[in-house]
Amino acid sequence: MTRHSLVGDTSGSVTAEFAVAVPALLLVLGLVIGTVQLSAQRIALTALAGDVSRLEARGDTRLASARLSEHQGTPVISRTESGGVLCVVATGSPGSGLLAPLRVAGRGCAAIAHTGAGEAAP
Repeated sequence: MTRHSLVGDTSGSVTAEFAVAVPALLLVLGLVIGTVQLSAQRIALTALAGDVSRLEARGDTRLASARLSEHQGTPVISRTESGGVLCVVATGSPGSGLLAPLRVAGRGCAAIAHTGAGEAAP
């Protein structure tokens, strides 16, 4: 081989660029998919917490329990009541795999409906 043929030889550079670019692309794709999955879980938990807080605030604990049982997975539910407002926080895991150790939460609040003698329920 002459010196001139070694200077213009680029046959391995495309392979090397491909070997570097593919793992980086897969990493970015994995991060995007994980972010979408986390966001979807947070939206689902926020909707669940909102539904449960509204149902429990108006006294429909049976329907609230039914709504909780419809949700896939087993979210942890915590409730706080302050100043006539019931807040529910639903916390859950986004799934299995690398995201399993993460916890995602959604919060919903509703005004408590007080029905008593002489008062009309809203």
